[in-house]
Amino acid sequence: MDSPLAPGLYIVATPIGNLGDLSPRALAVLRGVAAVACEDTRVTGGLLHKFGVKQKLIRYDDHADAGAAERLLAIARSSPLALVSDAGTPLISDPGYRLVRAARAAGIAVVSIPGPSAVVTALTLAGLPSDRFVFAGFLPSKAKARGEVLAEFAAVRATLVFYETAPRLDAALAAVAQVLPGRDVAVARELTKKFEECRTGTPDELRAHYGAHPPKGEIVLLVAPPGAVVPDVHAVDALLQQALQSAKPSQAASEIARKTGLDRKELYARALQLK
Repeated sequence: MDSPLAPGLYIVATPIGNLGDLSPRALAVLRGVAAVACEDTRVTGGLLHKFGVKQKLIRYDDHADAGAAERLLAIARSSPLALVSDAGTPLISDPGYRLVRAARAAGIAVVSIPGPSAVVTALTLAGLPSDRFVFAGFLPSKAKARGEVLAEFAAVRATLVFYETAPRLDAALAAVAQVLPGRDVAVARELTKKFEECRTGTPDELRAHYGAHPPKGEIVLLVAPPGAVVPDVHAVDALLQQALQSAKPSQAASEIARKTGLDRKELYARALQLK
């Protein structure tokens, strides 16, 4: 960097796997700040060591209290301070937004150094509609809460993007199949690493694959918007017949229309035939 960094808070994106993705600008900033706030000092310390950077590291994570933020802001008022996450762009499913909000309220300059993001990388690989998408963080671990979150997004006409863990992937796919039937799904994992993979299909197809090939690594789960892929007539009939077991034709049609994005009037006419 040609000149010293001005005081302020620098949001620095770091690699999600491939170290070659750390930009020259990001590296220069990490070398030029007075300290680096990070989720885990061991993780960030290991990254900086690989680039020959020695920096003061200050832990700032979900458990940080208001006092921790104030101490960081005190540094940023008079010196450049970097904020990083364990991987990728800070603030994405990360508590850093609270620090940024406090810095802006205090009149401290905030500068973002863009770079890797698992959300964007997964979207570019999945082949699902990307003109509109909703990132919703991690799905809940409990089945009831997981289903409620998916139902909340059922009518949203955008690709849904979630973070997920390998041990919970099967349960997440099963929930998508139940709550959002007829949707294409993509599982992106080990992004930018040697064994990077992005596999698309129905939830049942993906469950079968990963049942035989247990997944490892960080996972991004993507769900197509309603109507992006139209189920065949047999699949639609199966959905309607299931709904008709406990609902009137009009109610069944509304339910399946909400879940799939298909036309409610056409579904109602078909429900009457099946009834």
